[in-house]
Amino acid sequence: MPFTLHLRSRLPSAIRSLILQKKPNIRNTSSMAGELRPASLVVLPRSLAPAFERFCQVNTGPLPLLGQSEPEKWMLPPQGAISETRMGHPQFWKYEFGACTGSLASLEQYSEQLKDMVAFFLGCSFSLEEALEKAGLPRRDPAGHSQTTVPCVTHAGFCCPLVVTMRPIPKDKLEGLVRACCSLGELLGIKELSKPAYGDAMVCPPGEVPVFWPSPLTSLGAVSSCETPLAFASIPGCTVMTDLKDAKAPPGCLTPERIPEVHHISQDPLHYSIASVSASQKIRELESMIGIDPGNRGIGHLLCKDELLKASLSLSHARSVLITTGFPTHFNHEPPEETDGPPGAVALVAFLQALEKEVAIIVDQRAWNLHQKIVEDAVEQGVLKTQIPILTYQGGSVEAAQAFLCKNGDPQTPRFDHLVAIERAGRAADGNYYNARKMNIKHLVDPIDDLFLAAKKIPGISSTVGDGGNELGMGKVKEAVRRHIRHGDVIACDVEADFAVIAGVSNWGGYALACALYILYSCAVHSQYLRKAVGPSRAPGDQAWTQALPSVIKEEKMLGILVQHKVRSGVSGIVGMEVDGLPFHNTHAEMIQKLVDVTTAQV
Repeated sequence: MPFTLHLRSRLPSAIRSLILQKKPNIRNTSSMAGELRPASLVVLPRSLAPAFERFCQVNTGPLPLLGQSEPEKWMLPPQGAISETRMGHPQFWKYEFGACTGSLASLEQYSEQLKDMVAFFLGCSFSLEEALEKAGLPRRDPAGHSQTTVPCVTHAGFCCPLVVTMRPIPKDKLEGLVRACCSLGELLGIKELSKPAYGDAMVCPPGEVPVFWPSPLTSLGAVSSCETPLAFASIPGCTVMTDLKDAKAPPGCLTPERIPEVHHISQDPLHYSIASVSASQKIRELESMIGIDPGNRGIGHLLCKDELLKASLSLSHARSVLITTGFPTHFNHEPPEETDGPPGAVALVAFLQALEKEVAIIVDQRAWNLHQKIVEDAVEQGVLKTQIPILTYQGGSVEAAQAFLCKNGDPQTPRFDHLVAIERAGRAADGNYYNARKMNIKHLVDPIDDLFLAAKKIPGISSTVGDGGNELGMGKVKEAVRRHIRHGDVIACDVEADFAVIAGVSNWGGYALACALYILYSCAVHSQYLRKAVGPSRAPGDQAWTQALPSVIKEEKMLGILVQHKVRSGVSGIVGMEVDGLPFHNTHAEMIQKLVDVTTAQV
């Protein structure tokens, strides 16, 4: 007896070509076009239906639920609704207690069991072909479906890793494609593209990059995980043709908050990230604000467009961050450190803590006690939430640096995936370290630069720097430093970072990075991308994030802590409430408030 489904009344007028019959209309549709839309199928016992529906709702990327049947409403399809059948071909996988036990051309023999089961219809990755055409790209068969190491959010016994499908896309077409479908994938823990879990492998031609989309074949792992006595799923490549439509964004949805921009943030491994137009514009505004030059040092010549945006995008993907600070410019005093650097570092630490990332600070061994006390005081006064590790490094070889950065020295397992330098003395071309007055301070500086050099050769580690000139990481703009900064031919740092965030005061760079991360995590486009389209999103302006932002009150406390420990201003050398010779009240307080106002402003 052939069967069809009555969908819930809230759905479109249902299935035009139906399954569960001797002559099912299930076809391999990877290259199809037309009015009908393909859907994959999962059939589960009624008792599991609410849990699976919720599982789909919290993992909407790989499991876009188009509709579901109601139990005991299986009816004969209307005459002529069935066409282009594939009689006798396997169309379904049968699951018993989580194991796939065979394939079936029809579910007719299970008509009694089906009366107490629910069919779920999931959108297919094949519908991406429409987005490819819209972006001016030729239709291509998907390059298989690969299982990743990304877990879907578990719900009521349903759990499985994310499965993705890939298409090679020309680099110059990425922006258009992302805007066409408002969804872009990334490298999602796939170890070998040549060995997909389902389908055929594909090699990316030169000039193209692999782009991944969540696949509804993720549902097969979910069916296995629930270990129900009986379940069915359509075989990969065999889909149900329906008139159910993919969820469309409401009219007017392509606002700056929803239109994505694409940014290349890493070459090894190849990694692109996305953020909305409005989020990117706000971060560019922050970059412009901190790029002023109150000391008239000529840093305007060092500015690089979108470095704050790319640095914050890279940091947003990081799992573990190592921050270094400390510039012993006052070598005739104890301590020789200055007030620029530690406040910006601690402000960034505070926000990374709110994002639940692992974070540590690394400093010179001679300054370990000072920074330990600074962090303890910051925790006591509420500037930091909890204590963080304070590390040192005295190694002097490439092997030592690699051993420090990686677990068991293995470059495949880095301990940190992002290094940040905020006002950290940087090694010049002659191997020495200089303050702004061209005085050699090498005797006070440990070779933390070696970690940044080693990170360049370890896939998956990026680095960021703030301020301009002789600081660690500024090797990225060293030619501009030599030409435009006083004593630049001598003091210019020779060690470069991946991203050079240029700020009039290094602390401002740390504040701006924290603010930029807030903007990105409050951006729906970037947030979904970070989550790989699995799991629920957090509300924009999450309270924990807001409280972790820099504030005038917190930064005043932080500078007060440094004054208590007799840390001096960088330009004047006085022990007081100033940084780089500029008073905290008015100058620095005003900058902090402006950054926060831009960050939290409603668009």
